[in-house]
Order: sequence, then structure tokens, then C-alpha cells
Amino acid sequence: MRFAKSLLGGVAIAAAAIGMSAPAQALDMGCTTAKLIVPWKAGGGTHIIFSQMEKTIQEMDVPVKLQVVTVPGQGGNKGAKEARKAKADGCTLFAIHQSAIVGYLNGRVDFTWDGFDMVAQVTSTPEIMGAAGTVPFNSVEELVAAAKASPESIELGATFGSTSQFMWLLFEDLTGTKFKYVPFDGTKERVTALLADTIKLGTINIPTAKKHLATGDLKAMAIASDERSPLLPDLPTLKELGVDMTYSLDRGIVAPKGTPKEVIDYWAGVIKQAAENADFKSSLESKGTQIKYRNAEEYAEWFKAEYDAHEKVAIKVGMYKK
Repeated sequence: MRFAKSLLGGVAIAAAAIGMSAPAQALDMGCTTAKLIVPWKAGGGTHIIFSQMEKTIQEMDVPVKLQVVTVPGQGGNKGAKEARKAKADGCTLFAIHQSAIVGYLNGRVDFTWDGFDMVAQVTSTPEIMGAAGTVPFNSVEELVAAAKASPESIELGATFGSTSQFMWLLFEDLTGTKFKYVPFDGTKERVTALLADTIKLGTINIPTAKKHLATGDLKAMAIASDERSPLLPDLPTLKELGVDMTYSLDRGIVAPKGTPKEVIDYWAGVIKQAAENADFKSSLESKGTQIKYRNAEEYAEWFKAEYDAHEKVAIKVGMYKK
């Protein structure tokens, strides 16, 4: 894919318009369109969210636009490796979430969130525990009983070394259950397998749930959030059901290590403006995702706390040895 190169003489004016003050030469990134690497296949939640953000930014009056480029594979780690090696000039960014933590804790990569420079957090999406419509259990209580009666026999689809597996590892630890993990590289493939009854369990998103719950093709056991979703008001939280856990995918954008602060500030400002766009917010909320903007400093603090929480659980379940 080709990205146009040019000098950005008007960047300083545009930067001021979105709440930044930086010299033009510091923001001369040498590109008019930066690529945002999404490390998952098209059609998954991360791709959908950032494609919508790309569309929003394309319509904004800013000198450097954004274009999503998918680099799937290795549970999100292939794209992470490519982004980490990219030139630190602001022309390559990376869409990240907690998979950057889990991939490190299970030894699939030798770097984690702090191998990048934070730019901004954008969204938060609580996970939903989904099941094939044919499973004999209709509640978390029945699921736990079935899993305990026959450990490691219920097929569970997950991207190995990513959040879609880690959430279930946490659930296993809290409930004393064990599942049979089946690898899938992305959300779309996992949901297709659930619909085909190839697997019995896997995380699903709200659009998928709403579409297939009414037909009985899928079941939703619980949502891993503090409160019920207004889009699925009858779906209980795990906490309501006695499992004290929440789990959400908190997506944001980072840059290769060493990216100049002025460039980080530029992109943080652009992303903040996009996050405040009413159409963007409405589109995401209809899919069960909330805007949760954090600037670079706030995002780094959040990621450090999130890493510590994940590391603690990973040690407890035997995934990681410190």
C-alpha cells in the first residue's frame, strides 16, 4: 500500500486548531496519510472500531489523515512486531489492547505495552461470554456444573496468547473449571465456529449477540462488566452471578518507541477530536462500545496498572514466572 509523501507547511496551524502548539518543523512527518496497523483480520471488533475512526478522521480538517492496514497473524503479535520496528516518525501507528500484555506474559513475544510510546486510549468494550445455541446449559451456574463434571471436554474457541483466552483463564481460576481450548486467529472465525457448532464457548460482541440470540443460534451467559448493558438489559453481569470479575477490551493507539513528543501530541489531539465526534460515538455505542479517551500520560499509567493486574493472575494460573 502506498502512502503519499509531502512537506507539511500547514501542520502547525492545524495543530493549534485541535488544541496543540508545536513548531511546524517538528510535525513535518513526511506523510499526508499515516498507516494504522490493526493486527487482526478485517471484520473483527478492533478492525470495525478503527475503520470507523479512520472514516471520522478522513472527514476532519487535519493535515495528516489515517488509514487502517490489517496485519493479522500470531494472535496479534505479527502486526505488533511490524509496528515496533517501524520508523518513529508518526507515519506508522499501532492499534493496541490488552493482547500486548498477554502475548508477553505467555512468552509469545519479548516485549509488552512499554515497548511502544503511548498516544491515546480510545474505547472500552466489555466481553460477553457466548455459547453455541445447541449447548445444554443456559446459565453460568449450569456451565460451571457441566465443566466441573467433565473437565477439559467443553470446546472453547480463543486466540491463543490473547485476551480472548486470558478472560477464560481468569474465569477458570475463579470457578475451578477447565475447558478444552481450540485456536482461532480472530473474532470473526470464532463466531463462525460457534454458529456452526464446531466449538461450544467463546467471547462474542453485542452486535453478534443481538443478531443471533433471538434466533437461538447463540446463547449469552453473562457480560463481564460492572453494570448490565442497555443494549442487552436482560443479560446479567458475572458479578451478579457470584463470579467477581470484569473484563473489557480497552483499545487505543501507540507509536514506535522514540516518536517525538510533538508528534505524539499531534495524534493525541486528532484522536481526541475524533472521539468527541457525535456520529463516531453513536456508531460505537450502538455496537456496545463506549468512548474512553485517555491522553498519552494517562494511558501509560492505565497500562502499567493493567499490566500489574494481568501479571498477578498470570502467575497465579501458572502462565508466567517472574
